[in-house]
Amino acid sequence: MSVLSDLKTVAVHRDFRKLFAVRLVSQCGDGMFQAGLATLFFFNPQNLATAAAVAGAFAILLLPFTLVAPFAGPLLDRWRRRQVLLGGNAIRVVLTLVLAVIMVTQGVSVAVYVLALVTLGVNRFLLAALSAGLPRVVPREQLLMANTLTPTLGAVSAVAGAGLGFLIGAISPAGVLKDGLTLTVAAVLFGCASALALRLGKDQLGPDRAATGRGRSWAEVAQDLRATAVDMADGARYLVRRRTPGMGLGVMAIHRFLYGVNFIALILISRNLLNDPADAGAGLATFGLLAGLSFAGNGLAIVLTPLAHERVRPSQWIVVCLLIGAVSQGLLAITPAFAMIVASAVLLGLSVQGAKIAVDTIVQRDTHDAFRGRAFSLYDMLYNAAFAGAAALAAAVLPDEGWSALVFAVLALVYVLLAVGYRAGIARIDDTPREVPVPQPLDEPTDLV
Repeated sequence: MSVLSDLKTVAVHRDFRKLFAVRLVSQCGDGMFQAGLATLFFFNPQNLATAAAVAGAFAILLLPFTLVAPFAGPLLDRWRRRQVLLGGNAIRVVLTLVLAVIMVTQGVSVAVYVLALVTLGVNRFLLAALSAGLPRVVPREQLLMANTLTPTLGAVSAVAGAGLGFLIGAISPAGVLKDGLTLTVAAVLFGCASALALRLGKDQLGPDRAATGRGRSWAEVAQDLRATAVDMADGARYLVRRRTPGMGLGVMAIHRFLYGVNFIALILISRNLLNDPADAGAGLATFGLLAGLSFAGNGLAIVLTPLAHERVRPSQWIVVCLLIGAVSQGLLAITPAFAMIVASAVLLGLSVQGAKIAVDTIVQRDTHDAFRGRAFSLYDMLYNAAFAGAAALAAAVLPDEGWSALVFAVLALVYVLLAVGYRAGIARIDDTPREVPVPQPLDEPTDLV
């Protein structure tokens, strides 16, 4: 089934179209925002791109939200998710404009890192809300199709936004306004995404149960944070007891860790191995090309995953994707020739996106709506933790050129072991979720804004 045909099938639902529009515009802004950060942190001629420096930048941006992100899930299970999309994007407008002003007037400072950190954290929160709300706008039998299309086409939108961001930077005249222009345009897109969320009804994306929280004292806020911690622990226990979503999140976290090491290596290879390290612009162009090819692999996942799921279960497709990941790293272990790097990037893009579509489907299919927000918040936490852990490992094992035959050979071996271990676990439980009692309903939903 073609992508266009799948999109026509789910796009007949008006509410899906509304939610999908929010995702596309929001993620286009994400891509533009992240392009600005990539240029600033990794391909600035004034910065030395060493393995430790690149890993440190990733740790600064991701590690704090590994600790904060779990608290988003219980809120997604308490607050109206439509209001989260509306308010979250509006907050990003303000943060991004302030960041642009600081970059123009003061240059790179601690405030830039802090604001970038907060803005990316809000983005993770919004992506979790988009995923948690998807089952409310498409029929259950079309959920796999929607899961296949929306995250990947959202990623395509992010790539388009990144490309537009790089183009704006390339054609902008040199000067103090150059650094802030891309971020200003990204803020406009965030504002458009916030406005598009107004087309959805307040209660349309759920959840069915939520708790009110107006006029709380500081003591009540502290109590709510403790309750949130308890809720998150309950959500984790639920996913583990439910079996299939817990195993899916676990395998995707490890997959993301391995991908993170490869991603940091790709930055270093682009700037320091394939190009003169002093020519940061050439390094950025090479990295953009390789990243685009990796997203072409994501596009293959859009086409192949629905075809695969007509013949095998999502869990079996995850095993196949992990083995594809092993092949991608094995190719890199042979030689750092450009053709081999290109083939590896495409295969790894297919592996990551194909596995993610399957895991998203398993989590949404096998998780009760009362826990779905927490499930995707845990997903987000594991995503950040895996990337932060990958940064720490990359700093320790990768040379500044980014290529090591031993490192890529080990990554290939770990992919194989992960595929074998996950296959054995699924076979042991017969790929069937266990029934888990669902708690009593909470109070009525409350507005976020």
